[in-house]
Amino acid sequence: MIRFEDVSVTYDGAPEPTVQGVDFEVPEGELVLLVGPSGVGKSTVLGAVSGLVPHFTGGTLRGRVTVAGRDTRTHKPRELADVVGTVGQDPLSHFVTDTVEDELAYGMESLGLAPAVMRRRVEETLDLLGLAPLRDRPLATLSGGQQQRVAIGSVLTPHPRVLVLDEPTSALDPAAAEEVLAVLQRLVHDLGTTVLMAEHRLERVIQYADQVALLPGRGKVPVLGTPAEMMAVSPVYPPVVDLGRLAGWSPLPLTVRDARRRAGDLRERLVARAAADGGLTSRGGADGPTPTTPHLAEVHDLTVRRANIQALTDLDLTIRPGETIALMGRNGAGKSTLLNTLVGLVTPSSGKVQVGGAQPHRTAPRDLVRRVGLVPQEPRDLLYADTVAEECRAADQDAGAASGTCRALVTGLLPGVSDDTHPRDLSEGQRLALALAVVLTARPPLLLLDEPTRGLDYAAKSRLIGLLRELAATGHAIVLATHDVELAAEIAHRVVLLAEGEVIADGPARDVITSSPSFAPQVSKILAPQRWLTVAQVREALS
Repeated sequence: MIRFEDVSVTYDGAPEPTVQGVDFEVPEGELVLLVGPSGVGKSTVLGAVSGLVPHFTGGTLRGRVTVAGRDTRTHKPRELADVVGTVGQDPLSHFVTDTVEDELAYGMESLGLAPAVMRRRVEETLDLLGLAPLRDRPLATLSGGQQQRVAIGSVLTPHPRVLVLDEPTSALDPAAAEEVLAVLQRLVHDLGTTVLMAEHRLERVIQYADQVALLPGRGKVPVLGTPAEMMAVSPVYPPVVDLGRLAGWSPLPLTVRDARRRAGDLRERLVARAAADGGLTSRGGADGPTPTTPHLAEVHDLTVRRANIQALTDLDLTIRPGETIALMGRNGAGKSTLLNTLVGLVTPSSGKVQVGGAQPHRTAPRDLVRRVGLVPQEPRDLLYADTVAEECRAADQDAGAASGTCRALVTGLLPGVSDDTHPRDLSEGQRLALALAVVLTARPPLLLLDEPTRGLDYAAKSRLIGLLRELAATGHAIVLATHDVELAAEIAHRVVLLAEGEVIADGPARDVITSSPSFAPQVSKILAPQRWLTVAQVREALS
């Protein structure tokens, strides 16, 4: 169905190809997962299938890509639209209408489908993706995860033979991600749809893949094989595989269920080691600041109404210096609204918000930037300059920081990125790291991050975790709105669960996430009833 024949892509001005030697086939009715570190060209490979590369992006494509027999060099994206449905990393950039229902219908209208067919498919898709309650909502009022579900739905309604998906679950809560992946699996198994998908959160998707195409590094030749074969050699792998490597299991498990079946001996070793050490049989969750530490930020009885929607209701929250809090909850629970209120972008309808003794929505931006900084879901919202160097110079000036402060942060987060690189040429994960460096240049005591691991591979996420731990150790308070349960397990002192704009749980990370079937990390599920959270904790205990 999809055939790559010795494909290479070189963008204008680039000294070398972004990808080269791409030569493999995706058979009809299979789901092939494209994996590899950030910046190796996964989005470029996906774009070559839909024709966006090179017709829209520019550059030179050598070799040949065919989809259902059509050569993408001679067929532009609109001439492939009846065969290929594409969802990119940024749902907003795909929307062409104003409401959910209109967006789901637009692709079918473009193809001239009959109104009765359109109506039926819209209703089916609303039910499939849990969007029925949102059908009349303006797209601009949806959360990032809700927008992502609409974007996926909009390419499902025309019933394409091929789906190309770039990070399709990156903004989804765990339950919504499972629903979307179950729908994709049903399309593959029941309708013979062919799916090529890139996704960094392998813990969510690896078990659904028929084959894995591994891009081991920038410009290196991809390798195709079964999920188990590729996970044995891949530089990126989920916690279940990491734990399998640590325990010496062969073949490596790809699912929690497989790992639990083999984990009996490992649980016994952990109990024995803990007994020998005179310690507990479980670890997990970092210890935060003491309860007597004064509050850096306080929220009391906060209510926010936006576009006739009650986003937050009577919410209370306190934040202490040195504390890392993970805000979790399903899409649309109010996480981003709370962060935007803390940084002054949203005005409370009622209640009280104070950060460093100031009310954010009544504080001048130049004063607020030294109290609180936000890295939004869409990092491009913070990036305006034409090069990384210009972004860093502007950040240093705005923050009153010494020259080179921002660039040093970029080097730590993005090794190998040159000064003259344009931010639009960075991958989604690389742009996020640049935006984080821009915000951190002012060293705000309170740092807010909205889905900070979206688009990051495991190595980049590890670097981010190291940086955030250093910041917390020096007294910075960090609040993360995230659906990444593995991130919460690694770094959070405290987890606050939101539902329908209200706090439904607030406590130590190990207590809140291990008691939740939706938000428990893989290691916690595998080694339950012992309360381990991460592979690093298990490795340390065994050593």
